[in-house]
Amino acid sequence: MSHDVTTAYSRAAGAYAAHLGSMNAVHPADVHLVTEWAERLEGPVIDAGCGPGHWTGHLAARGVDIRGIDQVPAFVDYGRRAHPNVSFAIGNMETLQTPTDSVAGVLAWYSLIHYELDSLRVPLAEFARVLRPGGGLLIGFFHGAVAEKFDHAILTAYRWPIDALCAELKVAGFDVVETYTRTGPGYRPHGAISAHQPPAS
Repeated sequence: MSHDVTTAYSRAAGAYAAHLGSMNAVHPADVHLVTEWAERLEGPVIDAGCGPGHWTGHLAARGVDIRGIDQVPAFVDYGRRAHPNVSFAIGNMETLQTPTDSVAGVLAWYSLIHYELDSLRVPLAEFARVLRPGGGLLIGFFHGAVAEKFDHAILTAYRWPIDALCAELKVAGFDVVETYTRTGPGYRPHGAISAHQPPAS
C-alpha cells in the first residue's frame, strides 16, 4: 500500500483509535460474522491491516491464535498497549513476512478499502500465498453498485460491487464461500465476502 496511506493514518492514528479502536464501535452483526468465521479456523490467523488492533484483541480473547499486522507504527504501538498479551507487528499486506502455506486464516476487515479494484490483485495474491490449502479469507468493505472512489475521512477510499470483488478473488485462486451485504441508518452500505483456498487435491 502506498506511502500516502501510511502518512495519512499516522497523522490520524490517535483520533482514529479513540473513535474506532474498540469493539463498542463495531456493528453487532459484524461481531457475530467475524467471530464465528475465526472460531471455525484451526491454526494461526493474520489480522491484515489490523489498525488499532480491536479485532485482533477480541479474537485472541476468544481463543483464536491470531496476530495483528499493520504498516502504521502508531497503530501497532496502540494495539500492544491495549492488548499486551497479543502479538502485533509492523508489516505490509503486499509483502507479508510469513512462510508460504502457513496460516489457517486471513482477516482483511476494511483494510483494503484504499486500493483501486484492479490493484487489489497484489495483496490478494499475497494472502493466497500465505494461506494453507483450505485456509479461509474474510474481507469487509464498502459496498456499492459500481466500483467508485469516495471521500473517506482519512484518505480516498473505494466502494466495490460484490460481483466485481468476487471476480478478483477468483483470479487470485480463491473459491468464494459466502457473500453478505448490510445497510442501516448511520452506516455506509457494507459488504463482506468469505472465501477459501481450494483444499489440497
